Amino acid sequence: MAEENLKVLLSAEQIHCRILELGAQIDADATQDTVHLIGILKGSFMFLADLARAVKRPAKVDFIGISSYGMGKRSSGEVRLTKDLDLSIEGAEVILVEDIVDSGITLNYLINLLEQRKPGSLRIATLLDKPERRQRPIKVDYVGFTIPDKFVVGYGLDYAEKYRNLKDVCYIEQDYC
Repeated sequence: MAEENLKVLLSAEQIHCRILELGAQIDADATQDTVHLIGILKGSFMFLADLARAVKRPAKVDFIGISSYGMGKRSSGEVRLTKDLDLSIEGAEVILVEDIVDSGITLNYLINLLEQRKPGSLRIATLLDKPERRQRPIKVDYVGFTIPDKFVVGYGLDYAEKYRNLKDVCYIEQDYC
């Protein structure tokens, strides 16, 4: 897959401005002094870093690893935990930070897993939402951008571990069905 097949969907500047707005919204909605941001590895790492800087209140940061894609472009439908949390979330104000909400399968699995750990609250923040691909109902509290059904890479999102380091969110100009 050559880079010339990549087209910018969202520029770094658009992403930065929207994340500042999301940070302000999280601050306004927060009910505790500290929020607990949990990034879903690997795709959310850039979004989580920028969102943590945009939130003005103290924030704890942790990561959880989940896999449902492997090396393909479509979810396998099978979800597995690859890295668990390091910190307890019991009673905490938790915001689960996702790169993209697509089918909802992975997020549905994670919500059920984290709710068993009795957080004080659990909300979802995603950089990208692709609602037309939803297979499971998911309530997303903070959405950066709603995007069309295109396969996207960059700003943490990958294809076979490539393109995560792009500063923009790009789509691959070809059919991925």
